[in-house]
Amino acid sequence: MRQEARVYIVSDSLGETAERVVHGAAIQFEDRGVIKVERVSHVADMAGVDGVVERAAHERAVIVYTLVKPELREHLNEIATLRQVPHVDIMGPVLDALEEVLGISPQLVPGLSHRLDRDYFDKVEAVEFAVKYDDGKDPRGIRDADVVLLGVSRTSKTPVSLYLANHRLKVANVPLVPEIPVPAEVFAAGREKAVGLIIDPELLMSIRRQRLKTLGLGSSAQYATIDRIMAELDYAWDIFTRLKCPVIDVSNHAVEETASRVLELKRR
Repeated sequence: MRQEARVYIVSDSLGETAERVVHGAAIQFEDRGVIKVERVSHVADMAGVDGVVERAAHERAVIVYTLVKPELREHLNEIATLRQVPHVDIMGPVLDALEEVLGISPQLVPGLSHRLDRDYFDKVEAVEFAVKYDDGKDPRGIRDADVVLLGVSRTSKTPVSLYLANHRLKVANVPLVPEIPVPAEVFAAGREKAVGLIIDPELLMSIRRQRLKTLGLGSSAQYATIDRIMAELDYAWDIFTRLKCPVIDVSNHAVEETASRVLELKRR
C-alpha cells in the first residue's frame, strides 16, 4: 500500500517557486507514495501562518515556504517546531547568504519576481509567436524567429517551442513531410536558426499508434507504419544534411531536456 502525505506550500506571494521545487522532489516518490500539494498563497500575517501549521499538525504533512518577511519566517519556524511539523524554508537561506555576500539588505517585498516588467512582456510575446507560427502555419515567421525547429510529426516540436518561449526565444516550427516542400524561408535562414529533431523509428511508431488510438482511429493507418516512418525520417535527414544544421535526438527525453539542449546550442 502506497504511503500518503500532504505538502502545504506557504507563500506571501503566489508560491510558484516552492511548488516547482516540491513537484521536482515529489516525482522521486511517484512509484511508492502519493503526495498531495496544496498551495496557500498571499499569507500576510502570523494568523495565516498559524492556520496552516494547525492544519498540518493533524495530518501527515510537510510545510514548504517562501516567505520574504523575516518575522513571518521566524514565526513559522518557531510554531512548526513547537507542533513537530516538518518544515522547509526555500527562500530564507538564499536571502541570508546573498545579504552576507553582498553586504546589503534585500528589499523584502513579496511578489517582486512576478512584476510586470520587460522580461514578462518578452515571454508573452514569445509565446504568442510560438502559437502563431506553430506547425508551419505561416513560413513568413521564420525570418523573425530566433530558432526554427524541424522534424517529422510527433517529435515534440510544439511543446519544445512553448517551453523555449518561456525563455524569451521566438520559435517557429516546421513539420517535415515528404509530399510537402520545405518552405524556402527555412533554407534562407539556414544553419544559424534551424535545429532538427529526430527520434527512434520504433518509438515513433508506438507514439503514433497511441495517437491514432486516442483519436479513435485504427492503428494500422499508414501514418503509423514502420515503412512510412522510415521514409519520413530519411527525408528529414536529407533536409538536415542540406541545411548542415544541428540535430537533437528526442527519443525518451522530456520536453525540458530537449529544450535545454536547444538553449545550449543558442548560447554557443
